[in-house]
Amino acid sequence: MTPVIEISKLTKTYQVGDVSVEALRGISFSADKGEFLAIMGASGSGKSTLMNLIGCLDQPTSGDYYLEGNNVNNLTTNEYATIRNQKIGFVFQGFNLLPRTTALENVELPLFYDRTNHVKDTSKRAIEALDRVGLADRMDHDPNQLSGGEQQRVAVARALVNNPSIILADEPTGNLDSKTSIDVLSVFRELNDQGITIFLVTHEAHLAKYARRIIEMRDGFLISDKEVKHRETTKGMVQR
Repeated sequence: MTPVIEISKLTKTYQVGDVSVEALRGISFSADKGEFLAIMGASGSGKSTLMNLIGCLDQPTSGDYYLEGNNVNNLTTNEYATIRNQKIGFVFQGFNLLPRTTALENVELPLFYDRTNHVKDTSKRAIEALDRVGLADRMDHDPNQLSGGEQQRVAVARALVNNPSIILADEPTGNLDSKTSIDVLSVFRELNDQGITIFLVTHEAHLAKYARRIIEMRDGFLISDKEVKHRETTKGMVQR
């Protein structure tokens, strides 16, 4: 089976004035469809740079990146935009919801950027996505009428609405308290159980243990890649 993602010797160097900053230094790994993978590391480790490359928000300096068997390194701007819209769903720490727009309208938004126009009933698709995260009954509420956890679930529904191959979640619980964080991670766990591939970026070890596999980074290097043998449950207990 072709991996959903295959990365080989990926590097990323930024030029800051006269100084070259090596954010990634020859990263290689692959992930199969249906994996739940956490990317861990301290600030400056390169984990967000790696996430940006996986999400086609940036291009590598060297190395190869294959998404579903296709090398995406040399795509056009429009082809990158299509991948971001159709293949990858993004969830960020800051929710990024439009403030005076209902939950339903926020979730619909990616469908309006779909150039294939393959979804005719955008409201129906958005309601289905909200239902998957348990928020269909809140679809007419604006973000300021929702709790932080509910806002993040709306953001997850928005990431789901185009049926992506992968969801990239960059510190998705960073603005949430412990209990709400577990509620949001339980949503990711349920989606993963349904077969969606999930990448979770976090600097917190106990949150990474909700995934099935942990990649740890330091100073632009991949320093470990291991299966999670004792996963955290959504009740905060260890699943053996």
